[in-house]
Amino acid sequence: MPPPATPDTQSQQDRRRLRGAFNASLGFVLLLAACFAAQHAFDWTFLSVTPRSPAGLLGLLGAPLLHGSAGHLLANSSALLMLGTLALTAFPKATVRALPLLWLGSGLGAWLLGQPGSHHLGASGVTHGLMFLVFVLGLLRRDRAAIAAGMLAFAFYGGMLMTILPREAGVSWESHLGGALAGVLAAFLFRRSDPAPPRRKYSWEIEEELAREQAARERDMYEPDAPREVPVLWQRDAGEEPRGKVLPFRRPGE
Repeated sequence: MPPPATPDTQSQQDRRRLRGAFNASLGFVLLLAACFAAQHAFDWTFLSVTPRSPAGLLGLLGAPLLHGSAGHLLANSSALLMLGTLALTAFPKATVRALPLLWLGSGLGAWLLGQPGSHHLGASGVTHGLMFLVFVLGLLRRDRAAIAAGMLAFAFYGGMLMTILPREAGVSWESHLGGALAGVLAAFLFRRSDPAPPRRKYSWEIEEELAREQAARERDMYEPDAPREVPVLWQRDAGEEPRGKVLPFRRPGE
């Protein structure tokens, strides 16, 4: 087992993980931007999810890469950048294993629940999956890092609890719901993928431990240990007759 990391080493590891998570999320956002720029060069409708159509199943793979407008892309990119960085920093192994499930779950929700003849596209189902993944992992794991990540995800994107329901025309709540359910399922499946981070003690906890150690040292100094054997100072002579007489007491009514 490797020795526990010092505070300085742990801080360096945390910064390195945060930097890697941000770079990975930024790389995916740049990929989405490149796909959006290329959409004007070809007919992309065959890559969107068409509900309950066999040909529309191809959209399970391609739909998250497509966006209908620059505003649509910008909204999803900001959510992916923050939630992706948060998820990969707090739960790197669980997030990597959950991404295929979130990707397919968002498209499957649109394919099963959407209106026939409609087209669903965009990475918003993946963003909902990431938010529900991080939030539910915080509830399941309950270590400090997981709870903090879950609270941050809910503080910034808790409104996604409402967008998994039909509210606004033109918004694919079906893919949101599919991604959210996939995120909850992935949280239960991969909750033990990442080891619990080392627990950092608060200053008052360290002070209490030092005070207990000092009290134990003082007690050992001023209070000698109890003897294992107690010497007998007086013994009855061997020839001496026993003295005293036991008087029986009758119980009431006898």
